[in-house]
Amino acid sequence: QVHLVESGGGSVQTGGSLRLSCAASGSASPNYVAWFRQTIGKEREAVAIITKHGARFYEDSVKGRFTISQEDAGTVTLLDMHRLQPEDTAMYLCAARTLSYMDGGARGTFDPVKYAYWGQGTQVTVLS
Repeated sequence: QVHLVESGGGSVQTGGSLRLSCAASGSASPNYVAWFRQTIGKEREAVAIITKHGARFYEDSVKGRFTISQEDAGTVTLLDMHRLQPEDTAMYLCAARTLSYMDGGARGTFDPVKYAYWGQGTQVTVLS
């Protein structure tokens, strides 16, 4: 079992920055931690993924603007977001997968059904 708690959301002007944090606890250690975002009427979208071994994957629209990293021996996963745009407005959710294999390879990491554990989310609002 993995328990995830997100923090760091809020409102920011266009072009601003935010840092999101996802704290993981429980009896199992994630092999993959991902940040997803969701808005009403749209499918949940992965924006950044990090593996236990440090590999990182990003959704195309956030490449060069968002950075995923980990600290505290991998128990905290950070998402640094820069040059935020109104279209980045969403509920941001942290997700974890404890299984070590990922069918579908790198693209598989973007699929929300691959993640068994989810946090409650933190709202990010970018004001135009």
